[in-house]
Amino acid sequence: MPDVTAFAAALDGIEQSADPALLRQKSRDFYWYSPILKAQLDGKRADLWLRPKDEGEVLRILAAARAQGVPVTVRGGATGNYGQCVPLAGGAVLDTTAMTAPIALEDGVLEAEAGARMIDLDLWARERGWELRLWPSTKRTATIAGFVAGGGAGVGGIVHGTMRERGNLNGVRVATLQDPPALLDLSGDEAAPVNRTYGTTGVITRVRIPLAPAQAWRDMAVTFPDFPAAARCALALAFADGIPKKMAAVFDDRLPPFFRGLADAVPAGHALLLAMIAPAGLVGFRDLVREHGGTIVADQDTVAAERDPDETPFYEYCWNHTTLQVLKRDRGVTYLQCRFPFEDTLRAVEAVREKFREEVWMHTECVRFGGRTTMTALPVIRWTDEARLAAIVAGFEAEGIGIANPHVFTIEGGSGYRRVPGDQLGFKRRVDPLGLFNPGKMASFDAPETDAA
Repeated sequence: MPDVTAFAAALDGIEQSADPALLRQKSRDFYWYSPILKAQLDGKRADLWLRPKDEGEVLRILAAARAQGVPVTVRGGATGNYGQCVPLAGGAVLDTTAMTAPIALEDGVLEAEAGARMIDLDLWARERGWELRLWPSTKRTATIAGFVAGGGAGVGGIVHGTMRERGNLNGVRVATLQDPPALLDLSGDEAAPVNRTYGTTGVITRVRIPLAPAQAWRDMAVTFPDFPAAARCALALAFADGIPKKMAAVFDDRLPPFFRGLADAVPAGHALLLAMIAPAGLVGFRDLVREHGGTIVADQDTVAAERDPDETPFYEYCWNHTTLQVLKRDRGVTYLQCRFPFEDTLRAVEAVREKFREEVWMHTECVRFGGRTTMTALPVIRWTDEARLAAIVAGFEAEGIGIANPHVFTIEGGSGYRRVPGDQLGFKRRVDPLGLFNPGKMASFDAPETDAA
């Protein structure tokens, strides 16, 4: 058994706590979106919380963990939805949120410490004429390394794809559990083994990402008489190369009532399109909306809204924040994550929307995968039981819709089209030979038949 007492004693001077209430808080993320994961992960918690302030303290923690056989689970903003930072085997939670400095911005490439919040990095970059290419709907709380290690998709995907696209992650520094623990600097494709692997392949200490020129984005809310009209407009926007945009999300009529800041602006029975448009694209956007029969009902300055704690930038109604907005008032729902085919996208959307009309509240986001534009979906699902959810998944797959299952906690089990190419298993064997990084989250490492030397 790991000697957690000896482990803690070896880390004198590093911020730490064994307080039970704090450990409960720091051993959770938003896995409870899934009734399946809630049943599996409730009650899992670490034995010790650690908050290093720099790479030197990270290496001290890992040296002690290796000596005592203590599992280490890395935590950032804990805004993930799959139990990425839930410690299945106890041990230590390594909290990166004291490591927050932007380090450099050169030739449009940002280097920052792992625990820097994405909102802070974006505002820092904006002062220098740049902005993040991609961010999650949890931008105001998510950390940059957490986004790389546990997410990688979100706002900006309509132009730049996801973090798995070559060029969206320039590099990382990662601390290992080798003998002795070391810092590795990985660039380009070399960084793939830590991209969306939930901290199973090391502790990211720094991230390097390319930026985009800053834009004064406008949040735009547009209503339509029905969902197909809104979806047609959104996809047309995604393909409109002359209109600079950051986001295009579509919601069927049952979702806007849950959006506190927009509910009154959306007529009953109407679908909603939320978009982020640069000022230079507003004329073309308004023409596009008029052509598709939409009505602009609200607009605001995106950056001003996200700087104000009392305001809601429209992206906080999008991506997985849609599910959260509903769960605030209705705990009887869950969600799926899907990618529609590149051909006949709207046909596939409408086929499943109509087939499961009473159980599936459709929500789509326009995004690029491998240089091709389509829609991904995070529909809100009325929860019945696991068997019914599987039947809905099968119905989606029958229409050629890819599923990235958000109801599993291993990197293999739920990745689907989100899995980053690369030899994550081989890298883990090299940098974590004892299997102490977030054990249980990389199934291929734990499977005896695939883990033989």
